[in-house]
Amino acid sequence: MSPKLPPIAEFYSADNFQCEPSLGWMLRQIKQSMVCQADKLLGKHDLTHAQWAPMLRLRFNGSMSSAALARELAMDGGAMTRLLDRLEAKGLVRRERSVEDRRVVMVSLSDAGLAAMAAAPGVLSQVFNAHLAGFTDQEFRTLVDLLQRMVANGHAIRDAGLTSETSSLVDRDD
Repeated sequence: MSPKLPPIAEFYSADNFQCEPSLGWMLRQIKQSMVCQADKLLGKHDLTHAQWAPMLRLRFNGSMSSAALARELAMDGGAMTRLLDRLEAKGLVRRERSVEDRRVVMVSLSDAGLAAMAAAPGVLSQVFNAHLAGFTDQEFRTLVDLLQRMVANGHAIRDAGLTSETSSLVDRDD
């Protein structure tokens, strides 16, 4: 059975769609700005976004398989392997075969990786707070709630295996 989704919104249409004020465009601009600012500050720790993004996941999630890490970051397996090769060469991560399943490679931060990521929460907090300048506490909480709803909708769409051809077939609470 398909997941129940709220009725599809009708904020956009082919007739009124414009790229630059669209939600996707704005979210992309925000992400690019945050990554750029974080890169400037984390670059002082010899880390690029390509490097600190997976290391941040490992810092907060602990050891995980390279395949799971690739999925979390929407990267293909080959790109993840090359990135992990670079991080391992810098001594920031270590890879070990799973004892339960030798086909699975588990990735974790090394002591040097943990030390390199020590600054990340403070840097990212500074970057996020700068982007939230002028927001009230209530506006911030509302924004987070709204974005969480969008994330949940995205997960439901993904889990239902929706495409543009099948989206009208999902059970709805109309």
